[in-house]
Amino acid sequence: MRFVQITIPKGKHDAVLGVLDDEGIDYVVTDETSNREFTGVVEFPLPTNALEPVLESLRSVGIDEDAHTVVMDANTVISRKFDELEERYAETEDEDRIAREELTSKAEDLAPNVVIYTAMTVISAVIATAGLLLNSPAVVVGSMVIAPLIGPAMSANVGTVVDDHDLFVRGVKLQAFGLLLAIGSATVFALVVRYANVVPPLTDVTTVDQVRERVAPDFLSLVVALGAGAAGVLSLTSGVSTALVGVMIAVALIPPAATVGIGIAWGQPLVSLGSGVLVLVNVLSINLAVLVGLWYQGYRPEHWFREGNARTATIKRIGVLIAAIVVLSAFLGGVTLDSFQRATTETEIRTQVTDSVDPPLRILDVEIRLTNTVIFQEPRRVVVTVGIPPGTPPPDLVGRIDTVADGAAGLDVETEVRYIVSETA
Repeated sequence: MRFVQITIPKGKHDAVLGVLDDEGIDYVVTDETSNREFTGVVEFPLPTNALEPVLESLRSVGIDEDAHTVVMDANTVISRKFDELEERYAETEDEDRIAREELTSKAEDLAPNVVIYTAMTVISAVIATAGLLLNSPAVVVGSMVIAPLIGPAMSANVGTVVDDHDLFVRGVKLQAFGLLLAIGSATVFALVVRYANVVPPLTDVTTVDQVRERVAPDFLSLVVALGAGAAGVLSLTSGVSTALVGVMIAVALIPPAATVGIGIAWGQPLVSLGSGVLVLVNVLSINLAVLVGLWYQGYRPEHWFREGNARTATIKRIGVLIAAIVVLSAFLGGVTLDSFQRATTETEIRTQVTDSVDPPLRILDVEIRLTNTVIFQEPRRVVVTVGIPPGTPPPDLVGRIDTVADGAAGLDVETEVRYIVSETA
């Protein structure tokens, strides 16, 4: 529920009260004596979903931006007329959808002060970098809680649908600045950690599980980012807290940005490339989901003659976002296909090697070692452990297993066979 206070301009007293009477709204009017441009102040409660249409009706009779309008939360309203008003608007309007004015105000509040935004982004990126290098999921999650990245994504797209250019530009600038700042902070911190020997020496950072997860993004990354954006717009337009959704958006942005910095610090360009693509895909997908969600829910500019500009800008920006995502999806598609083919090949090698050995010999383990590239890997070495009964001399299986492994892999792989005396009781 909302409680509204509006100053009534001179000459609009009867028109304003007429709108409220027609809507069946309980109101209280107080004379205004401090300013001759206004004759009074009217106060009235409204259901949340009635706020936007009622304000539209009041604008139509002359309540413009020069009049002071204050909207506050109301916890309880006891009134028969209010109950009837609530029932009537529940049938025609989305019960949880906040008004355009509230949406714009929330979006402006979510775009924080630059100093605070800078400090929180740097802290979040440094903690995320530490969590990745420590291979600690708990620390990585903690970094997401303090990341302030939800605000710029929301404000940029709210600015698009309501045709507020300043709000749009501020949101885009803060997003770009925040991501570059996160990558830069992660790089500097990772360099300090590496050369100060704060962590054990690492020749390949992809041996750390938390880092490796962000290096080879596949199509599921799109699902995560689109879901985060959709959740963000629903929380924003329903008026509920965006804190938890902000964590989800940070999940898609902060750890990959920190991984880019780690790749730069360790001189591994493929690490930075893979995680950098993930950052771009996620930020574009989040913005696409938010923009489409806001337009679908019917948010438009305050004045009808600006709706055409907003529609054109929205369509153009949706087109740009989709085109960029499609281009980057070529990389995601390649990683997804490579992962599928690699898993299929590894399964085939294990199956064929196991079937190539007859009892009483047993295959105890088949280890497949991949090429040393971060992404687009393929088998390069197969290590097979064969169990032999006690007292049995090791058979010469390496030639046979190598032929089988080469055929299953579709390329020439190095094969090593180890023999272990194995007995089952």
